[in-house]
Amino acid sequence: MSETHTDISTLGEFGLIDHLASRFSLRRTDTLRGIGDDAAVLDYGGTPVIMTTDMLVEGIHFDLMYHPLRHLGYKAVIVNLSDICAMNAIPRHITVSVAISNRFSVEAMEELYEGIRIACEAYDVDLVGGDTTSSPKGMVLSITALGTAHPDRITYRSGAKPGDILCVTGDLGAAYLGLQILEREKQVFLATPEMQPELSTKKYLIGRQLKPEAQLDAVRYFERNGLLPTAMIDISDGLASDLLHICKKSGVGAFIEEAQVPIHDEARLQAMEFNLDPITCALSGGEDYELLFTVDPRDLDKVRFMESVYIIGEITPAQDGVTLHTSGGQIHPITAQGWVHF
Repeated sequence: MSETHTDISTLGEFGLIDHLASRFSLRRTDTLRGIGDDAAVLDYGGTPVIMTTDMLVEGIHFDLMYHPLRHLGYKAVIVNLSDICAMNAIPRHITVSVAISNRFSVEAMEELYEGIRIACEAYDVDLVGGDTTSSPKGMVLSITALGTAHPDRITYRSGAKPGDILCVTGDLGAAYLGLQILEREKQVFLATPEMQPELSTKKYLIGRQLKPEAQLDAVRYFERNGLLPTAMIDISDGLASDLLHICKKSGVGAFIEEAQVPIHDEARLQAMEFNLDPITCALSGGEDYELLFTVDPRDLDKVRFMESVYIIGEITPAQDGVTLHTSGGQIHPITAQGWVHF
């Protein structure tokens, strides 16, 4: 082991992934796509298998003071199915591995797995395996999802080209604002335990945080209508970060029109209550699990008739950079300011 000590925060999550992945090369012909996309693509001589995995750690990704175990189980499945959908694939199976401390009871695990069961039922997915072990503190939940796609319909982050239209499947920023509400109410409760939170008017925002959905309907629409996105990613780290992923992999630039970014009315009002700029929440909030995708301009009419799909910008040559065109007529460079894991 090297005596050199480099703090991981100097690289960040994606820098660390790139650094470690650079040590590996793909040796097998049945590995069509490895590290660097929403999921790996494997071909064992039939229909390609799409595979992804995500880990959720208590205190980092969720807080059980306000995240019910049933909702946690559901969300843990969804964040993985969303990655499968981002490859323009259909999710089929999951495995679930969980590490728990001795503070969790059998009944607590039943509640967690009930959320997993509900998600499997909603998306026609089978739970086919996993692992359980003990943890010295808290809970760690890791789910692997597998799906399938026709070889000609798999969509990567790397296919966008100048002139392509930039689209998103739904409104952005609400999940982040839901998290801010829950964190605020947690602090109020810790300071004044007898105070009961009043969240009845915040159901949409909190629901977007605690119970997101994977955009499987969009994938099915693409297939039914002969629409093949040129590039796609799910928005888990924020619109800005995930657009930059597409641009980096595709070797292109892009611009977003601020006025076209979909933000729910409740999210706008809540952002103003928190003295936040709604477009900043949409760009950097994360956990929306909508699909950000690009299409050839010739497919514009197919996109226009999609329910809850918004055209927000365009792909440009790389030298133009990645920019936001504000409602006031200014142009600002877009930088990644989403979730920080290290």
